[in-house]
Amino acid sequence: MVKSFLKRGYLFLLFAFLYAPIIVLAFYSFNSSRSRGTWDGFSLKWYIQMFQDRQILTSLYYSLVIGIISSVVATIIGTMAAFGINNMKTLPRATVMNLTYLPVLNPDIVTGISFMLLFIFIRLKLGFITLLLSHITFNIPYVILSVLPRIKQLDKNMYEAALDLGATPAVAFRKVVLPEIMPGVITGLLLAFTLSLDDFVISFFNTGSGVSTLSITIYSMARRGINPKINALSTLMFGSILTLLITINLLMSRQKSSKERTS
Repeated sequence: MVKSFLKRGYLFLLFAFLYAPIIVLAFYSFNSSRSRGTWDGFSLKWYIQMFQDRQILTSLYYSLVIGIISSVVATIIGTMAAFGINNMKTLPRATVMNLTYLPVLNPDIVTGISFMLLFIFIRLKLGFITLLLSHITFNIPYVILSVLPRIKQLDKNMYEAALDLGATPAVAFRKVVLPEIMPGVITGLLLAFTLSLDDFVISFFNTGSGVSTLSITIYSMARRGINPKINALSTLMFGSILTLLITINLLMSRQKSSKERTS
């Protein structure tokens, strides 16, 4: 009884430490005052002003476009790479996996400067394309690490049985393999999307004039002082991602329960 209470208490303190700053931020995003020290009443004016700010809307547009495109492309490339890595022999697979871990463990500032120097070396003008390419590249390892464990759990006999029953390789992959690895694919997609939205350092070094993501815009606004519109924007981003995660988890749980009923 005491051990269970301590475990629950520790878990509660852990989540409180992680989410208390976000709760405070969301609370003060509805404060009519600019000051975080006083509460002058409930107001939505910071949300209204945020949606009227052209700089924020432009940055939101670039962040969403780059996040969606980079996460989809990185998921496709990362999933294909995960299958290739899984079919390698032991030594080449271990070598490639070590190379895959390097971008994850490498400091963002080193990665960002490396991309910038590469783009300058090949005479590619810094802007939207370079920003998109850098986001796709640093997202691929996270997709590989999300999809590869699901591939290792696959039963190869299911794919071969589908081929024996007359299915083409494409149909067997779409009907048999893909549904089994879909949780890992969705996890990699969401992880790539959130990392793309969150990234600042790599984006800062690889963007050009006229192209700014939300992280860069928030940084430039925060340097001029505390702006309540940042609280409103951060609250909406957190709420959107949380809603997306809950929706996907509910859909996947329903799909899993329906499979168990049919089986």
